[in-house]
Amino acid sequence: MAKIAFILLCHKDPEAIIRQAERLTATGDCVAIHFDARAPSETYARITEALKDNAGVAFAARRVKCGWGEWSLVRATLNAVEAAVEAFPRATHFYMLSGDCAAVKSAAYAHAFLDGADRDYIESFDFFASDWIKTGLKRERLVYRHVVNERTRQKLFYGLLALQRRLRLERRIPADIQVMIGSQWWCLRRRTIEAILAFIRKRPDVVRFFRTTWIPDETFFQTMVRHLVPAREIESRTLTFKMFSDYGMPVTFYNDQYDLLISQDYLFARKISPEAKVLKERLGRLWVSDRTDFTVSQEGPKLYAFLTGRGRIGRRFGTRFWERESTLGPDRELYMIVCKKWHVAKRMLHAAEDRLAIRGVEYLFDEAACPVPHLGGIERTLEKRNRHRRAIMRMLFDYYGTDRLMICLDPANIDLMRDFMSDRANARILELQCVFDDQYLVGHARRVGLATDRTPDEVIQRMLPTLRHEFDDQSVRIREAEFQNHWRLRQDRAPAENAAVLADYFDIDADTGYALAETPYLFSD
Repeated sequence: MAKIAFILLCHKDPEAIIRQAERLTATGDCVAIHFDARAPSETYARITEALKDNAGVAFAARRVKCGWGEWSLVRATLNAVEAAVEAFPRATHFYMLSGDCAAVKSAAYAHAFLDGADRDYIESFDFFASDWIKTGLKRERLVYRHVVNERTRQKLFYGLLALQRRLRLERRIPADIQVMIGSQWWCLRRRTIEAILAFIRKRPDVVRFFRTTWIPDETFFQTMVRHLVPAREIESRTLTFKMFSDYGMPVTFYNDQYDLLISQDYLFARKISPEAKVLKERLGRLWVSDRTDFTVSQEGPKLYAFLTGRGRIGRRFGTRFWERESTLGPDRELYMIVCKKWHVAKRMLHAAEDRLAIRGVEYLFDEAACPVPHLGGIERTLEKRNRHRRAIMRMLFDYYGTDRLMICLDPANIDLMRDFMSDRANARILELQCVFDDQYLVGHARRVGLATDRTPDEVIQRMLPTLRHEFDDQSVRIREAEFQNHWRLRQDRAPAENAAVLADYFDIDADTGYALAETPYLFSD
């Protein structure tokens, strides 16, 4: 059975570190702690005193002053690893953690998971061929020497980098090494750890190289594992759930995200807020429980993006000056059919096409696969269609040789509505207001990737009010825009009322309006 030696790197909150070590060792596992040498000595003494009688806890023989992006983080990890290897000869796996991490499964589940496959878990992608580094320095991390901290001595860091570039002081990567990159949060088997320690004793040249690379905690272990272990025994993933905001900052988890965390396909998560005491307590009890009936899924990042994206109201695409100066044409009529249930709007559009002989185009600004005639390339992507929306509409009027067009729009696309409603053309909006039951909301969440068939009911139930509020908020925003030509068709109204709305919107007789209101299965899901 798996026995985990946790490599715990930490630098603050001694009481939390003590509780974390006690929880992790309560299930028969063990912990090797490296506490940053920059921290006050009395803080470290509090930890060692509290855990001195715990046989499952060891401490790195030498503490290192750690700095982000420096070799010191790797050296601290190695010191803790060496302590764990010596103190815990029965440990089968070594799992890298920080003081901000917490278990999101039980120890029983984690042990069974590790017993299920004989492999190492570490992200390791080719440094040069992959796109793991999105922005900033890439090859410069390796081919130049970095001897100061970029965050604390930024001017000197970039001054030395510029000097090396000017003098062409590039260095060679060790010839037999393929540099890899990935997350610093890994779980490695004992024989892999022992192979790494043996390798660095034999190859001081490789250690010297990595000592002066930038952010080596993202490359050192990743490279060593790929160099020493057959690819079939490596799963290029981390077992620690982490997310980053669109500003590139780590996402912090709070008390109300328990259900989200335990449903993800990971064993641990970071970062847990220091203030999330209830969450830490619940996750701590979960770790020492015997629970193994977890339903796991992978919707966490999409759900986070959805929830945090609410309220960021702004223009979807900035208009160009030639767009603002153009018009669809003062004698043209544009009918916008707005509905969250796309199939409902499409039924209304096609019914109007059949009865009124008005040419219609479906969700061309919302649906990439919407059939659009060839217009010279401007129609190829959603981004182009939205950026050049007036131009594409003028071209559609010309293409079909008509002065009357219908399009479907999602209620979220209110910026486009504002643009068209401010045009000199005769533009009007018909909003189809549907009833959204829980079954539809769940289906919508799955269609857009916020949930899967395996997402726990608890997570889905917490999601539904947010989805319902989002739909309601979009309708409110349209109403608050106070468009002059705005009609509403409601699912819960009598056909006669809806018929009057349609007759006024399309400027048609009452009988034709009633026929449109009676379109078969108009609001059916």
